[in-house]
Amino acid sequence: MVIVEDLCMPSAIPHSFRTLDLNLLRVFDEVMAERSLTRAAHNLSLTQPAVSNALRRLREALGDELVRRHGHGIEPTPRALALWPSVREALRQLQAAIVPSAFEPQQANSTFVLAMADATAAELMGGLARQLELQAPGVSLRVLPLTTRDPRKMLSEDSADIALGYFPAVLADLTARAQSGEAIPFEHQRLYSGEYVCVMRKGHPLAKRPISLQAYCAARHLLVSFSGRAYGFVDEALATIGQQRRIVLTVNQFFTAGRVVVNSDLLTVLPRHFVPTTGMAHELVLHELPFDVPPVQVHALWHRKRQQDSPHQWLRTQLQQVARQAFEGQMPTTAMTTTDIPASDIAK
Repeated sequence: MVIVEDLCMPSAIPHSFRTLDLNLLRVFDEVMAERSLTRAAHNLSLTQPAVSNALRRLREALGDELVRRHGHGIEPTPRALALWPSVREALRQLQAAIVPSAFEPQQANSTFVLAMADATAAELMGGLARQLELQAPGVSLRVLPLTTRDPRKMLSEDSADIALGYFPAVLADLTARAQSGEAIPFEHQRLYSGEYVCVMRKGHPLAKRPISLQAYCAARHLLVSFSGRAYGFVDEALATIGQQRRIVLTVNQFFTAGRVVVNSDLLTVLPRHFVPTTGMAHELVLHELPFDVPPVQVHALWHRKRQQDSPHQWLRTQLQQVARQAFEGQMPTTAMTTTDIPASDIAK
């Protein structure tokens, strides 16, 4: 990696704002956001030496070193941290004025890639397909299976435009970083809340009466786990009351879990809203869990570099509308900051 060659504080040289190259502010914004010259150069389609040179010129213009070497990356100075919000907002307003939103859904032929679990897709994709038919007949969607509770790598590598799911550990990490003053390269927005219920086949010995905590823990369980790890948020909830269950099988799809439960005496936990979409609801019995489990917050997560992209903005709006229609009474909020998410949330 090429780091700024001379990070010593340059002598303050007074410069008029009239002579300041505004391109330097764009480089500064990207470096502050990424905390990496390598990633900033990639995002700007520049070489690392060009980014280093731009930082040198800006340091000379502002009389502050702006960034220092820190481990394998860089650390901003207090002046840089104070300056960055104003620079970012000014660039955003300038971009909006010069390049106004020009996405025309009826004429567009874009392809978007979404990553989500089958339960999320079953609830949202039908409505989104209808939206495309009506508003954007030339737009295509590709849905990838969500195989992780931390999709940041796939978003950074442009393997997906948006990931939809339950990402408590990711949001907790972003919250902690934001609260420590670190730049956050991801944005997110809550789409809906999901309630989880205990699911079993109709002929199950526990099907005819409300299930007790003792009976629940004594039963054999199936867990939907993207990673294959036999421990999830339900197990965390049980641990807080000194209980545990026996997981004898893990699968990575909610639909598969339903099929297994229909044909066995295993119990599983599924989103309540998902069960009617499986075509198996008549074969299943749903019980309230005999202990408290907080609602699961389903979020859309995307890389910050897509934030001002007008096609991406349009897609996020469509997802909000579809989620609103699918979950009447649960109004998705506007884009949330990471400080809105409790840092104590734990991943499945």
